[in-house]
Amino acid sequence: MYGANSNRENVFSVSQVNEYIKMLLEGNPTLKNIWVTGEISGAKLYASGHLYFSVKDENSVLSAVMFRSSLMNLDFRPEDGMRMLIHGRLSAYTPRGQYQLIADRMIPDGAGALALAFEQLKNKLAAEGLFDPARKKPLPPHPRRIGVVTSPSGAAIHDIIRVAGGRDPSVEIVLYPSLVQGDRAAASLVSGMRYFNQMKDHPELGVDLIIVGRGGGSAEDLWVFNHEALARAIAASELPVVSAVGHEVDFSISDFVADLRAATPSAAAELTIPDRAEEKRHIDNLYARLTKPIEEGLRRRRATLDLLSGAGVLTAPEAMYTHRKEAIKALGDRMDQSLLHLRARDRQTLTRLTAQLEALSPLAVLSRGYTLTQNEQGSVVTSANALSAGDALTIRFADGAAHATVKKVTLFESENNI
Repeated sequence: MYGANSNRENVFSVSQVNEYIKMLLEGNPTLKNIWVTGEISGAKLYASGHLYFSVKDENSVLSAVMFRSSLMNLDFRPEDGMRMLIHGRLSAYTPRGQYQLIADRMIPDGAGALALAFEQLKNKLAAEGLFDPARKKPLPPHPRRIGVVTSPSGAAIHDIIRVAGGRDPSVEIVLYPSLVQGDRAAASLVSGMRYFNQMKDHPELGVDLIIVGRGGGSAEDLWVFNHEALARAIAASELPVVSAVGHEVDFSISDFVADLRAATPSAAAELTIPDRAEEKRHIDNLYARLTKPIEEGLRRRRATLDLLSGAGVLTAPEAMYTHRKEAIKALGDRMDQSLLHLRARDRQTLTRLTAQLEALSPLAVLSRGYTLTQNEQGSVVTSANALSAGDALTIRFADGAAHATVKKVTLFESENNI
């Protein structure tokens, strides 16, 4: 029995077997490009940045690895229990003789996984402030040209054009044809955002704002609008961005980071394009509100003018002049009488006061034989006691004055002789 294998034909080392298996796996065209669906289990992120995990279903487990370069492109963090659609290729890890899936793309599969990935990215971008209302840009009130990033064959662009034509046909809609579903959709949408921002100052190609979105679909169909790269492109846009994804009940990361969220593409057109007819009605209403008080004021003034035109001041102005002339003459007569009365009363008062002054005047006293004696200083001498022999005096009479010198002072009995 041992002799049968003495030539050692068909004997391989373990390494050779594992290398051969690896060659078979990697050489199979089908296994070079496969999608695997299953639940993640045992996920572990190493310091190298590589993620090692298993993909399992009810009956089997498949080892897998996603290298750092591919992991960085994910919009979420894979966790145990998440159901995924995983793209990659099969290979073998020869040191352990273990075949594995080398993953390069990963998409949440199922409502639970999608919701978890959505919340992870939402929390991440919210923490960076990309949803902050303070950073949102206002929309132009009257855009001339609107850029739309969407599929050229989808319902979204047709709805936008239809609504725009009904509201204001002068607004130009510029389409950037983009993929809105599939692996390349995110990059295509980002390219559209960048294109319009690069052309924003171009006189013919520049737009005033951007609408990005698509019509309705399943959560998987709309998933590209939860892509981190698209969210960051919207946040970085210098032009205002309106996100219009799916139906009214659908929310995407693009909705949160955009300057305005529209429930549908049609709603986006309604929110960004003023209704010409409605604006005309508004202007007509303002005009009516403006002209009504003016017309009312003119009516009142016209009535006042009509009233004045029938007044005597205009129909017979000479009558008013005659009346005023008579009134002025009467006032003049009253004033003359008052002046005469005042003059008579003042004359009587003057006569009475003059008599009083004359009665009190020193001159009147002098005229009755009295004199006024003054010393050399001009002071009136009122007492003989104030005089001495030799004093010079001036004696004032009613009709003149005499100058004398005191020879002797004689006092009455109550006084001593000097």
